[in-house]
Amino acid sequence: MALFFIDTATGQVATQHQLVAAGVAPEAGIPPRPWFRIQGTGDATTMWYAVLRRKEKGIFIGSLVFRHSPHHSLLLERGWEEISVDEIRSAQLEPEA
Repeated sequence: MALFFIDTATGQVATQHQLVAAGVAPEAGIPPRPWFRIQGTGDATTMWYAVLRRKEKGIFIGSLVFRHSPHHSLLLERGWEEISVDEIRSAQLEPEA
């Protein structure tokens, strides 16, 4: 279960735990910009939810949706990209300079 964040400049997705471990976010805190929380339940798991992203007006936005739902299908049809669990799991994060 995790909170998901998206780097609005690059589209990279990471969990709050990954951001804290990399020193990008304070313990149990919110990471600084360009990281933005993907709205959704705070107890999301990638078993039930898909993490999607889309570039809109020069920045990346994210969404958390139930897998295999009509809304999930609609967003994919409208050009949203599903982020693989492996891509989130293997996110390489650089500490803030």
